[in-house]
Amino acid sequence: MTDILERDIYALICGSDGIKAREIARRLHADRGVVNRYLYGSPYIHDLCYHDEDYRWHGYIRQARPHRGLEDYSGYYASVREFLETGEEEWFEQLREGCRRIGRNLNDTRGLFHSFRDTGMVMRALFPDLWQVEYDDWEILFELRIKKSRYIRIYADVLVITEDYVFSLEFKMNDQIEEEQVSQAAKYSSYLEVLFGPDYEVIPVLVLTRASDLYRYVPLEGTTAEIQVCSGDMLFNAFDAYLEFLR
Repeated sequence: MTDILERDIYALICGSDGIKAREIARRLHADRGVVNRYLYGSPYIHDLCYHDEDYRWHGYIRQARPHRGLEDYSGYYASVREFLETGEEEWFEQLREGCRRIGRNLNDTRGLFHSFRDTGMVMRALFPDLWQVEYDDWEILFELRIKKSRYIRIYADVLVITEDYVFSLEFKMNDQIEEEQVSQAAKYSSYLEVLFGPDYEVIPVLVLTRASDLYRYVPLEGTTAEIQVCSGDMLFNAFDAYLEFLR
């Protein structure tokens, strides 16, 4: 369950160029002592923020477009235009180098590199299907790994960040819908909602790259929620459900 005050304090920090505790308390109409407890006890602030010598608080990842700092936690980060203009081999090498930089395990014994290439091909094929949309300055990243300590861990295969939405895409080289993978696709949604702030809606999607002509909503076990599950060739439907470019 997301702590709303924690989320709001984190958003003020990450949406500013430095903010002091008293200003946070004033803007949120909160008790200064309560704010200080969050500043020194919140897992998000502990792992993803810092204060300077004047005790102004800053976030390592900004809540503004472009989201500066995301590249430090990603195997590959760029605008969609830059991604599409980068050749497949160059992108793959940049992704591998980025994964090494962030400490992503590159053990290829189970076909990890093939999975990377598979994911990249699906994403390259997606954007021509979105030709009705201005997507050049959207942000795209592959292999998000936030794991600074035991407090906050956020993983994502691919994030596509539009003006209002963060599409969190979990890729599986599978052609069957499995309950465990559906749950995994939604696992980090609440963390991403805090990371990107109240101006964004996080949309989890499970993408099965060995399936074809598949698009449906699947119930999330133990909840009343449903998430989108699709094959790579039907991924544009997951975007259209929110952007409504086919209407």
